[in-house]
Amino acid sequence: MTTLPETTAPLTTDDDLSVWPASTTRLTGGDLAVGAVPLTEVAERFGTPAYVLDEGEVRDRCRTYRQVFPDGEVLYAAKAFLCRAMVHWVQEEGLGLDVCSAGELELAVTTGFPPERIVLHGNAKSPRDLDTALRLGVGRIVIDSASEIARIAALVGPHGHQKVLVRVVPGIVAGGHEKIRTGTEDQKFGLSIADGSAQHAIVRILDQPQLELVGLHCHLGSQITSVKPYLAAVRRVVGLMSRLHKQHSITLPELDLGGGHGIAYRPGEDALDITTLARRIRAELAGGCQAAGIPVPRLTIEPGRAIAGPAGIALYRVLVVKRTGSHTFVAVDGGMSDNPRPALYGVRYAPRLVGRRSLAGPETVTVVGRHCEAGDVVAADVPLPGDIRPGDLLAVPVAGAYHLSMASGYNLVGRPPVVAVADGRARLLVRRESLADLSGRDIGL
Repeated sequence: MTTLPETTAPLTTDDDLSVWPASTTRLTGGDLAVGAVPLTEVAERFGTPAYVLDEGEVRDRCRTYRQVFPDGEVLYAAKAFLCRAMVHWVQEEGLGLDVCSAGELELAVTTGFPPERIVLHGNAKSPRDLDTALRLGVGRIVIDSASEIARIAALVGPHGHQKVLVRVVPGIVAGGHEKIRTGTEDQKFGLSIADGSAQHAIVRILDQPQLELVGLHCHLGSQITSVKPYLAAVRRVVGLMSRLHKQHSITLPELDLGGGHGIAYRPGEDALDITTLARRIRAELAGGCQAAGIPVPRLTIEPGRAIAGPAGIALYRVLVVKRTGSHTFVAVDGGMSDNPRPALYGVRYAPRLVGRRSLAGPETVTVVGRHCEAGDVVAADVPLPGDIRPGDLLAVPVAGAYHLSMASGYNLVGRPPVVAVADGRARLLVRRESLADLSGRDIGL
């Protein structure tokens, strides 16, 4: 158990911890503790770069979703971040799982997660994905294209049975970046309502007795901070459900509205209010179904980033400080191999010096990674103390989602470890990837 020194530092305007885990506290000497564990202790024990995950924050966010959607089903989107401990936490907190591959599915089931509480997604499911899903008894499969219907039906066999949903495209623009908007026409996901593709696929599924169509699925994109797109999606999908009821006398019992719930990466940024979201979605769904004369389907949502993201912190050591003309570059021992999101989507973070208290005024710098790419930027144009120097420890909050899950082996530096913190204790969840791990796969000599 770690004994923490008393907090003495006063809050200043540049000392905003609003995007940090709720357990974060200030310590003497400029350090921070998360889950009652000093971040400097984590860096010393496990090295850097490292991901820190606050177990309490993960659990609290799971509970909040269960509270605001008490009559619905909440599936944790595994693609945001997955490891055995995360599977265990999610199961204990009463959530289901949304997976996108045989790998995610097998990790979950071999950890003890009930397969019937798992939904398999994917715009291009491989034979292994589908074989594994059927072998393990996955609860539902989301059909993303017409060609999947025959493939799944053939794998299930004439005497088998599989529950499926159809992913529909409502034609709604939503999401924080064009590369993560999935509810619009002319992108790779789902079947269009507007051109009739969704309706045609549904009719084909109804002709397959071994496939049970239990509902519709709709995912608008990621990093959505407004409720309005979700309400528009409800209206369009309920309209489709109403037409199906009239034309084919079918009543679909489930509606999966996906996830994409936006979070704040820096103080002052907008985040989606999920309490408001839950209230207004329920009202819109109930009103729309009443007007259409159809029963209200059970609602399912799939938060991933909104659960894992704010619970994570990335730790880096400063290697180089370089002043070039009017720019100051602070190079750290990680970068795009452990977080490609700034390069992919232009994501902005708010790194912070921890481990020492600086009296120097702030200077605008760009925190860059160690990799051989000009686009290897961790955080552009951010304020850090003017005396930032090699050896300093930087902490980047809101690093729990799409960091390790999107990490790569670029430059063979190895992916960082994941360290869980809770109640004053730190424990390793995922060890650092070693050179032996990387070279062990190379058998071509």
